[in-house]
Amino acid sequence: MSIRLGYDLTIEQAQKLVMTPELIQAIQILQFNTQELDSYVQEQLLVNPVLESSPAESQEGHSDEVRTGEYGEDSGVTMEAREPAEKISSKDDDFDWKEYIKERQYDDISYRHWEDKNGEEKENTYEQYVSSDVTLPEHLMFQLQFAANNKGCRKVGKYIIESLDENGYMTCTVPEIARATGAPEEKVLEVLDIIHTFDPAGVGAADLRECLIIQLKQMGQLTDIFEEIINDHLEDLANNRLSVIARETGVSAREVQEMSDIIRTLEPKPGRQFASQMDTKYIVPDVIVERVDDDYVVTINDNSTPHLMVSSYYQKLLHEADKDDKLSKYLSDRVNSALWLIKSIEQRKQTIYNVVNAVVKYQKEFFDKGSKYLKTLTLKDIAEEVGIHESTVSRSINGKYLQSPRGVFEIKYFFSAGVSGSGGEGISSNSIKEFIKEIVDNEDHKAPYSDQDMVELLKEKGISISRRTVAKYRDELHILSSSKRRRY
Repeated sequence: MSIRLGYDLTIEQAQKLVMTPELIQAIQILQFNTQELDSYVQEQLLVNPVLESSPAESQEGHSDEVRTGEYGEDSGVTMEAREPAEKISSKDDDFDWKEYIKERQYDDISYRHWEDKNGEEKENTYEQYVSSDVTLPEHLMFQLQFAANNKGCRKVGKYIIESLDENGYMTCTVPEIARATGAPEEKVLEVLDIIHTFDPAGVGAADLRECLIIQLKQMGQLTDIFEEIINDHLEDLANNRLSVIARETGVSAREVQEMSDIIRTLEPKPGRQFASQMDTKYIVPDVIVERVDDDYVVTINDNSTPHLMVSSYYQKLLHEADKDDKLSKYLSDRVNSALWLIKSIEQRKQTIYNVVNAVVKYQKEFFDKGSKYLKTLTLKDIAEEVGIHESTVSRSINGKYLQSPRGVFEIKYFFSAGVSGSGGEGISSNSIKEFIKEIVDNEDHKAPYSDQDMVELLKEKGISISRRTVAKYRDELHILSSSKRRRY
C-alpha cells in the first residue's frame, strides 16, 4: 500500500461561531455587576467622545424599565434603543449615518441631548449631603485632648492612638513607643492607662485577654475569679468546657455559666464599630420584585444601569464633515460603537429581566411563605424556560441582587441543589438549613440535639439526609456542636 503525498485545492462549507469584538463586549457587559458595569462605562466615556452620560433629569417622564404583570404575559419592554441597535447589526459600510441621524433628530430618549428646562442650576440643599463617619483615631484624639495634661502626654498618646489597628488593638510594644517618642517607659505606661479608660471600652489592649479584662474593670465586675478564667481558661470557655473550668477553679458549674454569659456580652473588637479607612461598597439591587395582589411584579432597577446618549455636538460636527472623508469615517465608527454599547446594555437588562421573571415564577412559594419553601433550582431549568444557554443564565445572575418583600438576596441564592421530599418534590439545601436553625432555636439548651437527633427530626418532616450532611449544613450556619451548645 503506497501513500501519495501532494497538495490539493478543495472547497468546503462549514459552520462555526466567530467571536466578534462586539459579541465579546456584549458577553462582558452581561456578566458585569453594577459596580463593574459603571467602571466599564466610565472607561468608554473617556475613549469614545461621541458617548455622553445622560443626567437623571433627562429621564424624567420616560421609563425604559422592564415590567410585567402576571407570569407569562408580555414583558412590556420600552426599549427605544432597540431600533437603532438592530440597524447597526447589518455592518453595511454604505449605510448613510448622516441621514440616519438627521432623520432621527434624537427623538429616542436614549440619545436625547439634555437641556436644563429651568435655565438655572438647582439650589444646593443640606438634604443632598451626608455627614462623614467618625473614625476610631478621630474619636480617641477628641478624648485625648481633654484627658492629657501636658504636651508630652499628648505626643505619646497621639503616637499610641495612631499605632492602633482597625480593631483597636496595640501594634507596637511599650519599649518601641518609648524609643519612637523619646519618653520613658513609665510615661508610656501612664498614658496607656489613660487610653484604657477611653470609649470604646477595651481599646488599646495588647491582646484579647487584656481587652476583656479592661472592659470588666470599667463595668466594675472584675474579680479574681474572672481574671483567672480569662487568663487561664479562655480556650476552655470558647469550647464550652465549663465543667473543666469549674473543677480547676473550685466554683460551681452554674456560677461558671453565669460568668461565661457575662464574658460573651463583651466586645472582642472594640474598634470595629467605627468607620473604616477603606471605602464602603453598598449593594445596589439590579431587580425589584413587588407584590401586587396575588402576583409579583418584576421591575428592572433603572437606577442601577447607566444612561447613555450620543452627543448633540457630534451631530452638528457630522453635518459639517461632508468634505472630510477621514472625519466622516471616524465619526461613523464612533457612532457605531456607541450604539452597540447602548444596545448591549439594553440587552443585558432584558436578559436579566427574563431570567429573574422565570425564577420568581418558579420560587413563588418562597416569596409567599418564606425561606423554608425554597425549591431546588438549576441553571438548566431556567435556561429551558427562557430559551437561552446555561452559560448565559450564569452570566446574567453573576453578582446581581434582587430586592423583594422578603429582603435583598443575591440571585444565585435561588439556585441550589437539595434532596427529594417524601412527596417527590425537590427541597433546597437552603430550606433544610432553615429547618436545622429552627430545631436549634427551639431545643432545650441543657440537653441540645445531636446531629443524629436532627436527622430523625428532619425525617419526620419528610426530609431524608445523612448525619454528615446535617453536620455540614450546621457548620455552614456557624452553629456549634451539641457539646458546645450545652448550658448548665
